[in-house]
Amino acid sequence: MKKLLITLFALAFVLVSAPVFADDIELAKKSTIETILKNKELRVGFESGYMPFEMTNKNGKYMGFDVDMGKALAKSMGVKYVPVNTAWDGIIPALITDKFDIIIGGMTVTQSRNLQINFSDPYIVVGQAVLLNKKHAGTVKSYKDLNNPKYTICSRLGTTGEQAAQKMIPRAEYKSFEAEAEAAMEVIQGNVDALIYDLPFVEKMQGQHGEGKTIALSTPFTYEPLAMAIRKGDPDFLNFLNHFIRQYKGDGKWQKSYDKWFKSTDWFDKVAE
Repeated sequence: MKKLLITLFALAFVLVSAPVFADDIELAKKSTIETILKNKELRVGFESGYMPFEMTNKNGKYMGFDVDMGKALAKSMGVKYVPVNTAWDGIIPALITDKFDIIIGGMTVTQSRNLQINFSDPYIVVGQAVLLNKKHAGTVKSYKDLNNPKYTICSRLGTTGEQAAQKMIPRAEYKSFEAEAEAAMEVIQGNVDALIYDLPFVEKMQGQHGEGKTIALSTPFTYEPLAMAIRKGDPDFLNFLNHFIRQYKGDGKWQKSYDKWFKSTDWFDKVAE
């Protein structure tokens, strides 16, 4: 009787599991991983200009923290790294319509974005900081001091910097710009009181252009994890990316790249104007 029950249980397991396994196999066949391996290339979307994550050098080549990681990801898959420079306001639609395979471009994980696309585990956490014109030294000590109509603050259109400025510093006058570098130069030139933007960019602009003209209030006042983004419905690709991130950090490559782009200024003069 016991043997019969075991046999019946095994048969039931096969009958119930077979369709599930079949579905899993079909889902795996549709993974972006299969297309990448077939085409022997990884197409990576980003918008060049976000220092120090993705930039264009004077030879027209792309470089930066995200570029290093994208190249390492392509190498781990045994395929060619193909950068696809894309305007930020259209980067999610471009991913969804298969203009590239993945976004590795300093994209903050937000709930609204997550409704459209899937994110890997974060590979770095940044936050919003303040690039302040030096004339306000001693008066403005944190972002809270800017919450006054007498100040004009700025950020880049459509970014989490803009969201933070409008939500957390609502009383200040706000101006948006198409490019973060343009917004930063307005602060450096004294036309705007402060820029609200990601900490790495604030510190790099302070070091590269703002010495003697600006102050970096470099304690982040928001929590912003950056992650890789892919199309929805691809658990195999997501699984691969999460394991890649852990390995990339664990074997020291992440730290080496971080030190190169965040702790050194040797690359400043290589960036195209």
